This record gives sequence, C-alpha cells and structure tokens, in this order.
Amino acid sequence: MEQLWKITNEIREIGRLIYDKGLAAGTDGNISYKVADDRLLITASGTCLGELRATDILYIDFAGTILSGKGTVSSELPMHIAAYKNRLNIKAVVHAHPPVATGFSIAGINLAGCVIPEIVMTLGEIPTAPYATPSSSEGAHVISDLITSHDAILLDRHGAITVGKALREAFFKLEKVEYAAKVTLTAKQLGQVRQLTPEQVEKLTAISRRTSGRSINGCTDCGTCGDR
Repeated sequence: MEQLWKITNEIREIGRLIYDKGLAAGTDGNISYKVADDRLLITASGTCLGELRATDILYIDFAGTILSGKGTVSSELPMHIAAYKNRLNIKAVVHAHPPVATGFSIAGINLAGCVIPEIVMTLGEIPTAPYATPSSSEGAHVISDLITSHDAILLDRHGAITVGKALREAFFKLEKVEYAAKVTLTAKQLGQVRQLTPEQVEKLTAISRRTSGRSINGCTDCGTCGDR
C-alpha cells in the first residue's frame, strides 16, 4: 500500500491549486484517491479545499466507514465510488465547480464539440451528465455510463468530475475543462464556434493513439466523426 501521509500531502496541495485557481468556492468540491481495492482517502465534508489540514483527509473503506481522520464523509462519496468501480484503472477523482464550465451546463450548452486541438487529443469530448440532486446518490447514477469512456464530465448545474491515474493528472483535466469553456465562450462572444473537420480530428486522434496508446471519444454534436 502507498504511504498515506504522502498522498494526504498531495491531496492538500491539489486542493490549494483548485481553490487558488478559482475552480471551487468556499467549501465546494472534493478530492479522493484510491489506495487499495476497497480503501480510499477523501476530503471531509464541509472543508475548504484551499485550507485542508491533514486530519481533514479521511481514510475510509468503500462503505464509508472512517478508519482514520476527523469529520464527516463527503455526501458525494457515492459518485467517487461509482467512478472507481466503473474505471478500475484510475486512482484519483476530483469534483469541483469551475464557474465558466458550470455556466455552460446551466445555459444548456455542452462542450462535447471537437473545437480545440489540445482538448481533442487529451480529453476527447466533454459530455454533460443529466441533472442530479447535489449531495445525493443520484450523482453516482448519472455518471456511471459516461465515466466508463470519459475522463472529464460536466455535471448539469453542479460543476465537473475528472479522473486520472494520479492526482495531478485528474487536476490537470479539471483545468482543461475550464480552459475549454473559457475559449469556447470567447469564440461565441466574437461571433461563432468553428468545429474541426472530421479529417482534422482523425489526425489529432491518431497522434493521441501514437503518443499515449489510448483512443479518445470524439464529439457527438456533428455526427461525422464516428467511432474512433
């Protein structure tokens, strides 16, 4: 098993980055890391990601039993567990409320289009999950199908969830979600959002397969990219 204190310190560092970059406000958001098949570290409910103490990082089992740490288990635990159970290869889950990306979901505008080359190569499409009541088990249900093939998902009116094989990787994907939202918003304000052509997307996905060894999910907006 990995050393818990090292992971705890990294969660605190990632929490500060999320908070300092304005991707979560107040006590919004939560971070978890799977340390064993049925054990994880997760930020306690009601804690500020920018001011996490070591004791705010709870060591729990998948049933939510606290093994060490102080506080209450996050009400978003079911969503984290759903991610881990549907993606056995991931180690980290980040849930935060990036404001521009959240605004897109409130406006009913998704970020699934193939628009920004760097996003296409790293995330593919960024789908929006159906609305779920925050702090309920509904969150686990609405992401279960999408999380099997997507590393970043917008949650309708409730921020985003990103996953990765490491904490920093999951955080970088969260940053990219907000970056995609800001660039798309700017393009809309300037006049229009131009989609990449299927040929351009295919070249980008070929690079992704060659450099990372993984396929990515193309957009579902235009219907021309197909299954890659």
